[in-house]
Amino acid sequence: MCTSSRTPVGAAPRGLGIAIATAPPARGASRGSCERGVPGLGVRQSWNFVGLDRGSRREDKKKEREWKGPFYFIQGADPQFGLMKAWATGDCDNGGDEWEQEIRLAEQAVQAINKLNPKPKFFVLCGDLVHAMPGRPWRKEQTEDLQRVLRTVDSDIPLVLVSGNHDVGNVPTPETIAEFQRTWGDDYFSFWVGGVLFLVLNSQFLYDASRCPALKQEHDHWLDQQLRTAGQRACRHAVVFQHIPLFLQSIGEDDDYFNLTKSVRKEMADKFVEAGIKAVFSGHYHRNAGGTYRNLDMVVSSAIGCQLGTDTHGLRVVVVTAEKIIHRYYSLDELSEKGIEDDLMDLLKEN
Repeated sequence: MCTSSRTPVGAAPRGLGIAIATAPPARGASRGSCERGVPGLGVRQSWNFVGLDRGSRREDKKKEREWKGPFYFIQGADPQFGLMKAWATGDCDNGGDEWEQEIRLAEQAVQAINKLNPKPKFFVLCGDLVHAMPGRPWRKEQTEDLQRVLRTVDSDIPLVLVSGNHDVGNVPTPETIAEFQRTWGDDYFSFWVGGVLFLVLNSQFLYDASRCPALKQEHDHWLDQQLRTAGQRACRHAVVFQHIPLFLQSIGEDDDYFNLTKSVRKEMADKFVEAGIKAVFSGHYHRNAGGTYRNLDMVVSSAIGCQLGTDTHGLRVVVVTAEKIIHRYYSLDELSEKGIEDDLMDLLKEN
């Protein structure tokens, strides 16, 4: 169902006809150490690309680059175990010693996804998996609890994980990036599903890479290569996943904690437009937002976990057709009780 790009480091073979090819390993680091997870969790030790078969035959890999018809996937963001307590106590730097509410919400999200029929092609989580920053108390415990929940994702639904600022640090270092790789998998990569190219970025490199300039350079070089592939129109669509949005409403808005700086966002948006990227999906804001720039759709999804606005805990359903990408945000209750609405399901029947 999916093919990915950056040098494979092994994965859980699940027999789904999904293939992975990824970027070269970074100097001095094992890129995408997806076989390394929390011991004792069985098959789901390989967290990123769970359900993606890196051992697929060459012909299967080629097939994933071919358009086969409409499909859909699920996007979530910011389960961020620990933030609800930290936010409630007004101590986001040191709080977060309880996360029972987030466990329940993440369990509800997984249960809602598992009930969907037909199954989504994959489930992508756009960063801030846990609240505790690298080196902070409760990080290990929050991570283990989230992994236990994610272990229950239906084995036929591949899991794709995006790094956020709480996952690698506001100012990442080679050490925090390496920790993410050991715990979850690659911090950036690309993959193919049914003729569509998906790029997963590490947006912290775009936010502040002052303590890991060499890693940013490798990330940028890889991204330029991927955008060239997209620009050759070898894919039906190309889509980007990252944690921090380019912008919240418009390309010219003021700089904010929740967006990238004007100079960076404009440079990246122009690159994406020129390469034919259709949409960028992100989280980070803990509210629904977004806008358009030229032909680029910037989609900001609210959180599975703590809400900072008036939205509900939820997930986004994204339908990919031959001509367009349609998305709709559902509360967890809505998706659990009613499933996906008929008008979106009808799009999956189009040729």
